[in-house]
Amino acid sequence: MSEATSTNESTTPEESEGQTVTKRELAERISENLGIGQIQTLSIIQAFLDEISSELAKGNRLEFRDFGVFETVTRKARTALNPKTLEKVPVQRRRVVKFKVGRLLKQKVVILPPEPDQPA
Repeated sequence: MSEATSTNESTTPEESEGQTVTKRELAERISENLGIGQIQTLSIIQAFLDEISSELAKGNRLEFRDFGVFETVTRKARTALNPKTLEKVPVQRRRVVKFKVGRLLKQKVVILPPEPDQPA
């Protein structure tokens, strides 16, 4: 386990930009915070993700107040252009997942200031 995940120090958005956090790492943090086993935490997280997937597959809308809303939308069939060959390619209609960010999540994920070497 890395030092960053073993301590309760929080990182700033600048420090965490570009990092990938895995399900296992989240389970480690949650299990430390709640004092329950990592395997139990990992199975809770997986069960939660399975339920989300199942509900979206049924076409249901999932609303987590102040976090965001997951829903499915149907994209119409269209004709696309293959950028390599410039050939027209038919694309069938399909259902995709859409996420709309909630108020509190939006407040936590702030817009970063411009880089110091770039003019404002």
